[in-house]
Amino acid sequence: MTIATRHNDSEHNELEQITPFDTRYLFVLPFSTDHALARRFLARDSDIVGNMRFGKLLETLDKVAENTALAYVNRFYPDARVVTAAIDSIVVRDLTDTTHDLVFSAQINHVGKSSMEVGIRVECLGVGSHHVASCYFTMVARSTESGEGKSLILPPLHYQLKIEEKRHSKAELRRLAYREGLAKADQMPSLDEYLFLKKLHKEQESAEIEGIRANELVLESTIRAYPEQENVPKTVFGGYLIRKAYELAALTAEKVTADRVIPFQVNRINFNQPVLLGDQLKFTARVVYTGKTSITVQSDIERSGRTDGVKALSNSCLFTFRNVGNDMEPLPVPFIYPVTYAEDARFLNAYRQRVD
Repeated sequence: MTIATRHNDSEHNELEQITPFDTRYLFVLPFSTDHALARRFLARDSDIVGNMRFGKLLETLDKVAENTALAYVNRFYPDARVVTAAIDSIVVRDLTDTTHDLVFSAQINHVGKSSMEVGIRVECLGVGSHHVASCYFTMVARSTESGEGKSLILPPLHYQLKIEEKRHSKAELRRLAYREGLAKADQMPSLDEYLFLKKLHKEQESAEIEGIRANELVLESTIRAYPEQENVPKTVFGGYLIRKAYELAALTAEKVTADRVIPFQVNRINFNQPVLLGDQLKFTARVVYTGKTSITVQSDIERSGRTDGVKALSNSCLFTFRNVGNDMEPLPVPFIYPVTYAEDARFLNAYRQRVD
């Protein structure tokens, strides 16, 4: 059903004037007054810099993105819902803790045919306030009629300010970069990349290899999806899934070093298909690449239907961590050597978007 069939001409013209500013949504985690909430977000029960569960922040971010997108979609389709298609990028600007409130400032930067990019700025309030993270989510509008979940056509936004046009252009560039990245991922290694991989395999023949083989840095876990994780009817909350995927990825990164690893970037998270109640979920996290001080971990979620037993990839995630010392100074990490063809492919994908 198109917008034109739902509104008369005057209403449609009014809808076309909706600006990104009109889609703004603010959410606050009141740590300074809600001590029980603050404790749930603690990473450790000790006094450390940046004492914050990043996985819980991911869970919150996904809900903020959903609420922002849903408010826009419900202007035109009151009974529609939205789902997360991807987390395009999250860049951690600075660490934070639970002694200060966190504010999530979100708005829609770009609207496609049925998808939207939601940008979220996370800031720490109070004394020493600072920018914590920049986050970009792709959300898709879905119909709930007859339970079919069809995509809905959305009207575009109206850009009045230069900053709104700038954000729109950057959203377009992110979409283009992702499509180019997908195409590049399917390409055969270049000559330089092939020679580099060949060199790595040759070095592993030495008895004094200075590094760790990738197959030594893998963790797995299996859980069942229960009703308490339900978000929309019969579907598990995506924020819960990516929190679990991140937490396993962080544990895997810690296998590389005895120092402390902190979140640096969410390179990409794809939501390939929904997880239904009762599904069995297999989480697999692998260290796929290390830079000078960074560790890149791929974390995948495979769902298996309880009734039909059909297996499929639900989510694929790529996280980058930084190895640091007690004073938060970056510290070197050992090199990761791929062994199998599959490890070569994962290594090469991370190498092409590497962080030193």
